[in-house]
Amino acid sequence: MAENHKKAAGRLCYLCNQRRAALKRPKTLEQICRECFYEVFEEEIHQVIVKNQLFKPGERIAIGASGGKDSTVLAYVLSELNRRHNYGLDLFLLSVDEGITGYRDDSLETVKRNEIQYGLPLKIVSYKDLYGWTMDEIVKMIGLKNNCTFCGVFRRQALDRGAALLKVDKLVTGHNADDIAETVLLNILRGDIARLSRCTSITTGEDGPIPRCKPFKYTYEKEIVMYAYFKRLDYFSTECTTLSPFFLGCNLLLFCFIIFPSCLLRDVGTWCLKFVSINWILYKLLSLSASIHRVFCCRHIFT
Repeated sequence: MAENHKKAAGRLCYLCNQRRAALKRPKTLEQICRECFYEVFEEEIHQVIVKNQLFKPGERIAIGASGGKDSTVLAYVLSELNRRHNYGLDLFLLSVDEGITGYRDDSLETVKRNEIQYGLPLKIVSYKDLYGWTMDEIVKMIGLKNNCTFCGVFRRQALDRGAALLKVDKLVTGHNADDIAETVLLNILRGDIARLSRCTSITTGEDGPIPRCKPFKYTYEKEIVMYAYFKRLDYFSTECTTLSPFFLGCNLLLFCFIIFPSCLLRDVGTWCLKFVSINWILYKLLSLSASIHRVFCCRHIFT
């Protein structure tokens, strides 16, 4: 056992065969060192940008910045690639202040630090300025039920209006391969053919004033987390404080269904199947699986 441990501790990087392996890459399962991971991670994103011709020299690009891991890594990598490969882009950070106390105010502080760290100009647009309401005020009026629907619609419009104020040519977001896979399955369960036909496109809204691009389309969420962790990037990781208790309760029930299926079926399974359709169960299971994946995405990072 001691010999096996010593052998594992001395395992060399699969790519350079010089430095000690620091992680097992989720996409390829190769055991590689940090330096090689940085290189292949950034190079793959560069190849996606080049092959799909996402940008043209001289374009103004807004990066949707929430302060989370995806947008933070996107801002860092895109600024690095812009300098390294001479894209000739003018990059900006664009954030939306929904007016959620204890959540967005804290995450915006992270974005403001990113502005200084990466040397990118920051523009913040708020629900209060655009619509005359904050999400806290909306929740007081309508309660927690369906508040995420309102916020999603307002946020998308706020990003478009913020991009228009910056007079940018494109808006890039941190949607990754996991997000796109989840969207595909959700649209299948909903039977939404229109969205299903366009949700996998790397660029959307080309017929509108400001197209949206997803440079992370082929990037695994686990690798984004690993990159942010090893690079020690400054990002915000707290869940929204206005999530519906009903949504959280359903997630808890379905989490128990995954962990203790026999127990749940014996005690409340009959009740669930009587009052809940199978499509709803599948829909919620899929939503929950994405949440659980984000919670445990740091597992098995190290070899």
